Amino acid sequence: MKQHIAHITLVVKDYDEAIKFYTEKLGFVLIEDIYIKEQSKRWVLIAPLGAKECSLLLAKASNPEQEKHIGNQTGGRVFLFLFTDDFWRDYEKMKNIGINFIRLPKEEPYGTVAVFEDLYGNQWDLLQPNQNNEFFQFLNSNRE
Repeated sequence: MKQHIAHITLVVKDYDEAIKFYTEKLGFVLIEDIYIKEQSKRWVLIAPLGAKECSLLLAKASNPEQEKHIGNQTGGRVFLFLFTDDFWRDYEKMKNIGINFIRLPKEEPYGTVAVFEDLYGNQWDLLQPNQNNEFFQFLNSNRE
C-alpha cells in the first residue's frame, strides 16, 4: 500500500490575494480554481513548482472562528516546510522581493534553514536538506 498527503488546507482572508502572493512572490503554480456553486466557495489548489504529491488548498475563512486562525494555524509554530534544491538562490530571491524572514539562515545538522512569514503571518521553513540527512535519503528512496 502506498499513501501520501494530497492537500493541506490553508485558511485565507481572500482567495485572489492569496493566489497572487503564492504565485507571484513564491513562484507556486495555480493548479485548480473552480467555483462550487452549491457551497458558494472556490476549490483553489496551489503547489510549489515541481511538487508531485502535496498541494495547498486555499480555503477562505467562512466564519469568525476560522478568521481568528488566519496567519496562526499552528499556535505560533512553523506551519509549512518549503524544501529547495538551492537555498541561497531562493533565499536571496525571496528577500529581494520583500518576503519577511523572521529567523535568518542557519546551518543545522539536517540542512540550511531560515524561517519566513507568508502574507498572513504563517511561519514557514525554507529548507535545503543535507544530502546525507536521513530524511533526505528517505525522500529520494521513495520516489517513483
